[in-house]
Amino acid sequence: MKVQVLDQSGNPVEEMNWPEEVLNYPVKDHLVYETVVNYLANQRQGTASTKTRAEISGGGRKPWRQKGTGRARAGSNRSPLWRHGGTTFGPRPRDYGYELPKKARKNALKSALAAKLADNLLLIINEINISQPKTKEAAAWLKNLKIDSALIIESRENKNLFRAVRNIPEVKAVDGEKLNTYDVLRYKWLVFSQKEFNSLLERLR
Repeated sequence: MKVQVLDQSGNPVEEMNWPEEVLNYPVKDHLVYETVVNYLANQRQGTASTKTRAEISGGGRKPWRQKGTGRARAGSNRSPLWRHGGTTFGPRPRDYGYELPKKARKNALKSALAAKLADNLLLIINEINISQPKTKEAAAWLKNLKIDSALIIESRENKNLFRAVRNIPEVKAVDGEKLNTYDVLRYKWLVFSQKEFNSLLERLR
């Protein structure tokens, strides 16, 4: 299977082999779903916290005597039943992260790439060259390609590109080794540099 490689202006310059075992992988929706849930869980800070009755100041004195007042007995004005009292079973700081098997993450990424391929939303550019780290230049390049939402996969060494696109809405540049299923689905277009695309194929074989 062959795929076209474009120059930076969007014109075909060559063809390259497309390994069917990688990019003709069946789209496994549930595997993709599990991987996205795992990614989002790992992004959670887990800092939400509430105070129990033991952590709230005050409450050391019994509000009124046990018997004879006609009111319900009470031992502390910081009981969870009282206003300004402690919280029962509230959130506490915790780690929401967990690991998925490496093979599951790999196959989910292959599924996501296969879905982009089926929708003709994947481009391979022979070389991405942004002369200056200017948003205007990167925006003009993407406009020329008729792309409004894109994940650009390029080496982190291309500093001009990463700086030029970071202020463009719905556009993100990532290093090829940091590519994940969530980002592939988050953006409409995938734009690979040829070098990073070849590196990805080697990792997914």
